[in-house]
Amino acid sequence: MSPLPKSLFLCLTFLTMSFSTSSETQTKPNVLLILADDMGYTDLGAYAERTTGTPLEGQFYETPHLDKLVNEGVAFSQAYVCPLCSPTRSSLITGRYAAKIGFMTATGGRAQSWYNQGLTPPSGYMAQDVTSWKDDIKEEQALENGSTLIALPAGTPYDQGRDEVTLAEVLNQHGYRSAFIGKWHLGGHGSKGYEPHDQGFEEIAYYDAGGSHYFDWQKAWDRKNPIHDTMPQEQLHIGKSGQPTDENYLTDDLTVQATRFIKSHVESRNEKPFFLYFCHFALHGPLQAKEEDIAYFEAKATKGWNGHTNATYAAMTRSLDDSVGALVKTLEETGQLENTLIVFMSDNGGVSWPLNQKTRDDATRPTHNAPLKGGKAMVFEGGIRVPLVFYWKGKLTQSQWIGRAVDCNDIFPTILEYAGIDPQPFYASADRPAIDGRSIASLIGSSNKETTSQYNRETFFWHYPFNVIVHNPVDNLPLTPHSAIRKGPHKLIYDWSGRLWLYNIEEDISETSNLADENPELAQSLFQELSTWLEQNVSDRYLPTLNSSYNPAQDERDYPFTDFRQKFLGADQAIKPAPEQEKADA
Repeated sequence: MSPLPKSLFLCLTFLTMSFSTSSETQTKPNVLLILADDMGYTDLGAYAERTTGTPLEGQFYETPHLDKLVNEGVAFSQAYVCPLCSPTRSSLITGRYAAKIGFMTATGGRAQSWYNQGLTPPSGYMAQDVTSWKDDIKEEQALENGSTLIALPAGTPYDQGRDEVTLAEVLNQHGYRSAFIGKWHLGGHGSKGYEPHDQGFEEIAYYDAGGSHYFDWQKAWDRKNPIHDTMPQEQLHIGKSGQPTDENYLTDDLTVQATRFIKSHVESRNEKPFFLYFCHFALHGPLQAKEEDIAYFEAKATKGWNGHTNATYAAMTRSLDDSVGALVKTLEETGQLENTLIVFMSDNGGVSWPLNQKTRDDATRPTHNAPLKGGKAMVFEGGIRVPLVFYWKGKLTQSQWIGRAVDCNDIFPTILEYAGIDPQPFYASADRPAIDGRSIASLIGSSNKETTSQYNRETFFWHYPFNVIVHNPVDNLPLTPHSAIRKGPHKLIYDWSGRLWLYNIEEDISETSNLADENPELAQSLFQELSTWLEQNVSDRYLPTLNSSYNPAQDERDYPFTDFRQKFLGADQAIKPAPEQEKADA
């Protein structure tokens, strides 16, 4: 059967699920979800201390406010996200794997989609799929990139009947007031009908892009003229800078926007609890920080610890941490701290490679994720394992570390459960795609009621179908398309160009010992499971394809291109040739 329209589905869930009376609404907790951008696993002091054994005073970065949340809250040591920001963001607010939705990567504002080029997409494609997405890579590539979606389906005429239900929309139907601040990057770079208010949020201040300048950003955020002249809309809906503040540094400005929202919500005696989704641009490039903070870190004696050498990045980290401190202080001053669940997470691992990939200038390298391998854009641990902290004063066990592997799509049902909304109906439904996440409230601990189920996930999937100019730490050559599965302690990475890596993550956090040759049965079993998942859940357009121009004699890699899908699964499962696409007239 065809899925119900989102509005009708939400109406039905509102009537049939445990919706609240007015007095019950007042007892629901506020939710403050803070998402950092590109913050690495050991960028947060408490995580670095636990992982490396180095005390806070011996580290370069300083994150006292976040450390306090860790020490007085619940921290996850094996929390996973996608290797890039937009996929994580789509997964987090829908509870679904990004690859199922179609978000494979993050794109820049110049990315060409069928929609912004004014073209009708070919059969099997969405209007908000990119027509192509390629890095400027000089090395031979055996594979062509898959496609990617750049706007979260919102029920527009371009979405072919698809309309993702977001966390904000569900909470709003259960008595919440949802607001958004910061980095959106889910709206097709200013496409009409795909911005925060189209997904259930009040828009306080936002920008629909991957990065932003940290000084003099307002003009770009308020821009109205389309980036692409062919976009079928008169104005660009790229963002809005919000009400002016006295701050001239973006991280500080957004913090004031957030504290104003909290104060005004309380002062207006609004009986609804609030859900504030605050997505910082920090620590994403361009690397820009306040001069006094840069000078402080340039002179700090511990500069260079764990490969952390960039004073500007360290200063940006301080500003991000100060923001968290200001938010907690505001909640305390308004009497809301004991009635607010705070969740902090990063959207992907830290950027462990030079931002200037053409010159490979090491001075542009933001951070290092050691002892984790790799960083952003990779499915090694450094790219997908991030800090995740839950804090609720007086309600959650203090100073608790949880070693269970969890995923970003678990945030959706977990927040629902803490909001008093049964997540079970979202796990399976005939009227909408089931979410993949499961509530981790049973791991964290509950407030005021028993959890409805125990967390039972042990298998997780990733898919990144792109050749990327970012260099692989294994061979120092551009990244090739990768997919991965983690099941129990083991993780298999499938390099589509012809390599398998098998690691026992519980014993080998740095992914140094490849067990694929030592345990070929396990490697092939996990490869089969990963391949089955991809076949069942990921559209063909989001898979890499064969490059007809590939010349193996010119390939610099020290291993031959091998189609493992054909080798292990048979000829009918071989990697397909790139499709011939005929661009239709607008």
